[in-house]
Amino acid sequence: MCWAGRTMLGTFSILLVLVHAAAACDFGPFPYRATGIVCRMTKPAALLLNQETAQVIQAAFRNAKFPNITGERSMRLLGRVAYGLSNIQVNDLSIERSEVELKEDNAIHISIKNVTALFKGTLTYGYAGAWFLQLFHSVDFEIESSIDLQLNIDLMCQKEQVAPDASDCYLTFHKLTLHLQGDKQPGWLKQLFTDFISFTLKLVLKREVCKEINAVAQTLTNFILDLAANFVRDKDIIVDISLASDPVIKASYIESHHKGLVLYKNSSSMLSDSVFSPSLLTESRMLYFWLSEHTLSSLTAAAFLDGRLVLNLRGEKLQELFEMEDTEVQRKAVQMIFQGTSYNDSVAKVWSLTQPQISPQPEGTVVRSLVAVEVSILPTGEEPLVALYMEKEITVTIQATYAEKKLILQPVDSSVEIKVFKCTADPNGEDPSIQNFLQNMILVSGISEVTSSIGSALTSLMNSKRLDLFDIINPEIITRKGYVIVQLDFGFPGHLLLNFFDKSL
Repeated sequence: MCWAGRTMLGTFSILLVLVHAAAACDFGPFPYRATGIVCRMTKPAALLLNQETAQVIQAAFRNAKFPNITGERSMRLLGRVAYGLSNIQVNDLSIERSEVELKEDNAIHISIKNVTALFKGTLTYGYAGAWFLQLFHSVDFEIESSIDLQLNIDLMCQKEQVAPDASDCYLTFHKLTLHLQGDKQPGWLKQLFTDFISFTLKLVLKREVCKEINAVAQTLTNFILDLAANFVRDKDIIVDISLASDPVIKASYIESHHKGLVLYKNSSSMLSDSVFSPSLLTESRMLYFWLSEHTLSSLTAAAFLDGRLVLNLRGEKLQELFEMEDTEVQRKAVQMIFQGTSYNDSVAKVWSLTQPQISPQPEGTVVRSLVAVEVSILPTGEEPLVALYMEKEITVTIQATYAEKKLILQPVDSSVEIKVFKCTADPNGEDPSIQNFLQNMILVSGISEVTSSIGSALTSLMNSKRLDLFDIINPEIITRKGYVIVQLDFGFPGHLLLNFFDKSL
């Protein structure tokens, strides 16, 4: 749910979704009571994301807009010498290494070591007389540079959302060497302009690069928040992921707490008794999501109200369901129900009559619901004929796994109690073999078919939000009384952010 760039650092991309500083937000004295969703990112994840830093810093340098630089200085014998640098561009940029630290002062410290860059442009210079200025020489120049970049990114809260401040930005120059037209100009001229422009150029580079990084941080924040909001939205069903309390920032992890309230057609239930505690999560995996029973139940309720808990089966699917075993009892029951009609000319509809009750437990997620099954025969040119209608109360325990980019729901225990039974082939219910066959069919095949269909539908929904573009490694879905934990390692598709960065400029 919290899964959730103009891009900032690779490290910064996910961290912005997860954290904020509480300076402008007041959550009251009970920090976890309204928490429906929790995200925890550990230090190994931050280090992995930091591998994208080099590419994104290159983009920040590349897209910085450097203004023209002009200056003037009095020189003995020469009078006043004026100069101007224009068309400044960055070429051949590389980064030796990048380091990231998580600080408990709600900040991310990123150190970029040995950024080497070649700046190119045009130098125009001349000599100024007492009454006029005339610039008459232009040469191409190159500036070799070696720079260390230090970023201290403060994270603030505005309207319960992340607001980063990356203005604390330092550039340290180890090398700044000017070359004029491949060193063809006299040595004194090169030395003269190197002395003139070095100090001014350093100030301009620092101002423009840091300004670009800060702008990138702001844009990336909006990008990530929009991405996360889109992930937890589907038509009229929306999950509120605004912040529910202050974050926890440790040297080994970052943790954020979100409301996790489900909005359906402008209505929402409140959560004030969350069972979350930081001790429920460990630090052995890269990324954790903690989901409350309240959030899961609210999502199920919204899906029910939106008419999504409906399944239609026909053709081969219907045949597989009713011919799970080749026995005399099965053949007799099928003949009586379908009256010789082809499966292609029949349809089975399964839907929930009441809102399913969701209860995470150590053995799995327990789902209870009153479900209806209706089998209709569709004779050519005639009105559909309801051959079978039944209502049953189902209790099923489901274990969820995620593998090969698919969500798999596996029923491990179930029970069925038939409440209503109507069959045109046995209107008085005098043939118990039909009921026995149907109950067995539901337990053996029916529940598995329904859960498989729900898993496929949820997989398609998540993939439509681009989850399949991420490399999710060894995910585990752990159920406990009152909550579910999803823990995993991952590979981050940094190219997504870089593509967004390039397109947004």
